[in-house]
Amino acid sequence: MAGYEERREAFLAEGVSIIAGTVDTQDQTADVARDLAFPVAYGMTRADGDALGSWWDDRRDHIQPSEFVISKGGKVMMSTYSNSPIGRMDPAEALTLIQYLNAQRAQAGKP
Repeated sequence: MAGYEERREAFLAEGVSIIAGTVDTQDQTADVARDLAFPVAYGMTRADGDALGSWWDDRRDHIQPSEFVISKGGKVMMSTYSNSPIGRMDPAEALTLIQYLNAQRAQAGKP
């Protein structure tokens, strides 16, 4: 999450809000989120994971990484689902793609 925090202002400049969630307790999440300026939800449940279409790890009883870029209209523009730390969205790559998409939209005269 530190990579997203490092680029938070650049994401905001592109009209992007960053929101995170975890199965961790409030106290555990407070430790992780201490240096983050974006919201981090805690105590995510299997029902939350199911609502996102995420994978749930029964053995360790937690949600696997699920990441989304959602348009203002609620359309999922990009997503990743993984069952390990490998395959997560790279913050720099996500920002570059969002900047490209916004530039294309501006060039086409769309808001």
